[in-house]
Amino acid sequence: MPDFLPDVPVDAVLAALARSPGNELASGKFDSPESSAALAVNAFGRFLDAPALLPALPAVPMSRPEQVALSVEMHFPWRGGRHPWCDVALTSATSFVGICARRYEPFRPAKANRFAEPFDSLDWGEGMARFEALRAALTRGALTYRHLDAVQLVKLAYGLRTQAHKRARGAVLVYLHAAPATWASGKPVDPASIARHGAEVEDLARRIKGQDVAFVPLRWSDLLAQWAATPALAPHAKALQTRFGPF
Repeated sequence: MPDFLPDVPVDAVLAALARSPGNELASGKFDSPESSAALAVNAFGRFLDAPALLPALPAVPMSRPEQVALSVEMHFPWRGGRHPWCDVALTSATSFVGICARRYEPFRPAKANRFAEPFDSLDWGEGMARFEALRAALTRGALTYRHLDAVQLVKLAYGLRTQAHKRARGAVLVYLHAAPATWASGKPVDPASIARHGAEVEDLARRIKGQDVAFVPLRWSDLLAQWAATPALAPHAKALQTRFGPF
């Protein structure tokens, strides 16, 4: 049994992890000190039973969340095949927010990812035109990112748009990431890799600005600073920093 932080509803979190395809618990990956899943679950699991405690995320176009969920499948508008999963989903009166949470992954050797889904079978409209252009460039190899898994983010955007439309809410994709100075072992993370990752995030955000799915990069450090400045959440922010920091 993982050692969750105080105030995290264990049964609800375990149920969410059992639904997800990553097999985090059985594989032992969740127990790694570098696990981004463990960080996301402990951070947002606190709000599963108390969404009113969670403020709107910094710089994210949303009102205060009404519902918080972990490990949410973002179904495309067709049956069958594989569909992407968001680490966290927030539902507010105005927005449906999917969070892709990353920590050390951008600084590890990249895993191959490609578009196998039939995106071209549908007309996604002008509001997804920049995502379509980005997908085409990534498919052709005309655009590559060394640290950013842009393919997965684009897939999440298509799924998130589909689910947000069903809920009659605006779609927001938050890329929640870190810039850790060291690995859990104490070995330094390459500063040049951190800088390149940041530049790639900025480049992606520029390419898809003004689309149906708002893309918002957010640093873990900025999120925890917001929580630390909120009296009701300050102990939670401190506990996260103590167990998982630095960010």
